[in-house]
Amino acid sequence: MTTLENRPGTALLVVDVQTGVVAGAHGRDRVVANIAGLVARARAEGVPVVWVQHSDQELVPGGEDWRIVPELEPREAEAVVGKRYGDAFEDTALESVLAGLHAGRLIVTGAETDACVRSTLHGAFTRGYDATLVTDAHTTGDRTAWGAPPPEQVIAHTNLYWSHQRAPGRTAAAVSAAQVRFGTGD
Repeated sequence: MTTLENRPGTALLVVDVQTGVVAGAHGRDRVVANIAGLVARARAEGVPVVWVQHSDQELVPGGEDWRIVPELEPREAEAVVGKRYGDAFEDTALESVLAGLHAGRLIVTGAETDACVRSTLHGAFTRGYDATLVTDAHTTGDRTAWGAPPPEQVIAHTNLYWSHQRAPGRTAAAVSAAQVRFGTGD
């Protein structure tokens, strides 16, 4: 039900699942395995996979921490969008990539829940995309030393509030990896 015209397709968005980003993330191996399963399913069903890769002073392009984790490997034909801000749409080619794929619906996975995943979800939604968060395919690190809730609470809260997002002409959903339907909706 996207508000974007002539965009009936779906894309799987994998946000910042990079070595340095998820090194100490909550449930890292389980989340990466869930994302790998979704990537395999998307490819088998002909659904485009779009990879997002953050860079900054700590995630230097070409460096080991910057690389997508070894368990996940973008294929040559799959788009890899570099970014420097939390919202993967800000100052990137993501919108033009998705337009070229005729994608108006995004299935969102990745890291970190309370930063780039959340920013990208909101960025997609405000731009007119239908946006589904995969509840067991995103993660974050422990920021309790800075006053944040424990990672499992951050993840649970994000899953809860995203499942209740509403806006005219768009849909939001929060579903488990097993519940993802790449076709017409979750």
